[in-house]
Amino acid sequence: MFSILLFVHHFIFFGLDRARIHEDSFLQSKAEGAQLKYTWRELEPEKGRYDFSAIRKDLAFLEANQKKLFVQLQDVSFDAWIVNVPEYLKADPQYEYGEGQEDKARVAGWVARRWDPATREQFHLLLDALGKEFDGRIAGINLPETAVEFGESGKHFPSGFTFENYRDGILDNMAALKRAFPKSVAMQYANFMPGEWLPSMNNHYLESVYDSAQKLGVSPAGPDLFPWKKGQMNHSYKLLHDWTGNVPPGIAVQEGNYAYVNPKTGKRITTKELLSFATDYLHAGYIFWFAEAPYYQRDVLPLVNR
Repeated sequence: MFSILLFVHHFIFFGLDRARIHEDSFLQSKAEGAQLKYTWRELEPEKGRYDFSAIRKDLAFLEANQKKLFVQLQDVSFDAWIVNVPEYLKADPQYEYGEGQEDKARVAGWVARRWDPATREQFHLLLDALGKEFDGRIAGINLPETAVEFGESGKHFPSGFTFENYRDGILDNMAALKRAFPKSVAMQYANFMPGEWLPSMNNHYLESVYDSAQKLGVSPAGPDLFPWKKGQMNHSYKLLHDWTGNVPPGIAVQEGNYAYVNPKTGKRITTKELLSFATDYLHAGYIFWFAEAPYYQRDVLPLVNR
């Protein structure tokens, strides 16, 4: 367990707003580098034809300014109008449920068919191509969160989907990521899994992701830093806290996290409290700070610079 960390890697998450790596406040900061988002759709505009020009450009600029690049490879969206997989592949909708009722479901985003072997085969080819060019040159690469919503009854399940083959797909993608990136940090955001809710309904899906990450040498991580929030405490936070793998885990401070009310104090969380929970409780070795106004300039950069 990482009860003591000699060093924490601080990255600023600019997402798709990648031009912000040119900001002086970032370049002059002590942040190790930037976490930038690239979609499967833009990296493979046509089947088997890859376009890594955006990564090359961003990496060259960061290297010239003594900063590192952490890639987030996006195959899922959380917007009903955005599909992040190539045209030749089918994406399936994920849902939100009104008052938890499946008859009130609405489309809340789109996800690649992670449970489908044919889709994963194409994804692994992309990972292989990325690894050949960027392994050891970028600080790391992470796959996005495991949480998706298709309900429980089967009414909204995509074709071929089961809870078990979704889990198997996540494990398969992690293994492919590590094969492609043996030198750079290979990271999986693993927060929730469909088909269970811990601790009352535990089918060991999320636990199996963490078990596999430990065996593979993949860093587990989570999106959203909500200290002491019950749902997260019963899921990813517990597993991150108990992590005994040989690579340190990570945590992403995302949009809306800075306005979270700390249940321990009843007041808006401070960046100092976020950092303390991330390092002392989650034992995070990587922290990705979202550049959200006004918190980024006012609170995050001064903290990172100290």
